[in-house]
Amino acid sequence: MDKKKIWESYKFPLLLLAGILAGSAIGLIFGEKATVLAPLGDIFINLMFTIVVPMVFVSITSAVGSMLNMKRLGKILGSMVLVFIVTGFIAAILVLVVVNIWPPAANTSITMQSAEMEEAASVSSMIVNTLTVDDFDGLLSRQNMLPLIVFSIMAGVAVSACGGEDSSVGRLLTNMNAVIMKIVSMIMKLAPIGLGAYFANLVGEFGPQLIGDYGRAMLIYYPLCIVYGVVFFPLYAYFAGGKEGVKRMVKNILNPAVTAFATQSSVATLPTNVEACGKIGVPSDISNIVLPMGATMHMDGSVLSSITKIAFLFGVFQMPYTGVGTYAMSIVVAVMSAFVLSGAPGGGLVGEMLIVSLFGFPGEAFPLIATLGFLADPMATCLNSSGDTIASMVVTRLVEGKNWLAAKR
Repeated sequence: MDKKKIWESYKFPLLLLAGILAGSAIGLIFGEKATVLAPLGDIFINLMFTIVVPMVFVSITSAVGSMLNMKRLGKILGSMVLVFIVTGFIAAILVLVVVNIWPPAANTSITMQSAEMEEAASVSSMIVNTLTVDDFDGLLSRQNMLPLIVFSIMAGVAVSACGGEDSSVGRLLTNMNAVIMKIVSMIMKLAPIGLGAYFANLVGEFGPQLIGDYGRAMLIYYPLCIVYGVVFFPLYAYFAGGKEGVKRMVKNILNPAVTAFATQSSVATLPTNVEACGKIGVPSDISNIVLPMGATMHMDGSVLSSITKIAFLFGVFQMPYTGVGTYAMSIVVAVMSAFVLSGAPGGGLVGEMLIVSLFGFPGEAFPLIATLGFLADPMATCLNSSGDTIASMVVTRLVEGKNWLAAKR
């Protein structure tokens, strides 16, 4: 990889990191005087909140309309969805245990208890709000993200039934999606300045101790990801193909993992995943379905990071992270965010907005977990993308039976 390609791969993360570091330095040097930059951060956050509703509706409706219009084996699709949900649920349970033993925001120097908190949703109201709102205009608010997602999926099914991506509405949605993604990319160009200004304000207010708060969260998150990859990936591969499955997985998983970590893009890792599945012996009709869908829907690393972010915010706002209802909501939000949103450009930020909205945190909580998301993204993408290859193996086991690898020798 030449210098130009390296720069293209790392340009945005480096610029974003430079903005955050520059803002932090300004906060350290000028102290409370740096709070004059707060409006720049608020502008960026407001722009992100403004685009989230149309982005979620158009991207999901367009994707589902196109997906259901493709000729796929029902058993492959059903097995794929099952694998994605089950592995995401396992990741969620693991991280819940870890963050309760080692809270990511323990002894935090960030104190925001003075912020006006909304009442967090109960389990029963969460179930109702997952399915419905009482009026259409409720879908136009980011406070009702899960009902919007459900409505978008329903709309996608309807589009598919009425001609899919080749219909007039399907083509319109495709064009609208391209326009919205362009708007998102335009907003994201402001991210280094916006988050830099926010951190100038934050560090100026709370001081250099802030750096230690993020460091603790990452010291919990990165080893957790390594444990998940070392322990659970071989278990999944063993279920898929026994000892031979584990051997083939270990032999071929490195390229997708390294590519994903370097590019921080599940989509960019698709070619190496396809190559790995071919060497392992996954049938092409299965890998051709599971890998592209996995790049947008299979996000175990994102599940791990989502619950880490939730636990972090609970610590920042000095709220106890306990209770069956809280844990159930955490799992639903983490799996839903990963399953539906993470593959879209800016989807990780949408998932973070979903966390802020559903748990009743004020808007200023968003930049805190957005920064955590940035720091966690390389390892999250590594698990997400390399996990797609293993998910393809498990789907093959469910579709073709436990002896599928013997037939491929």
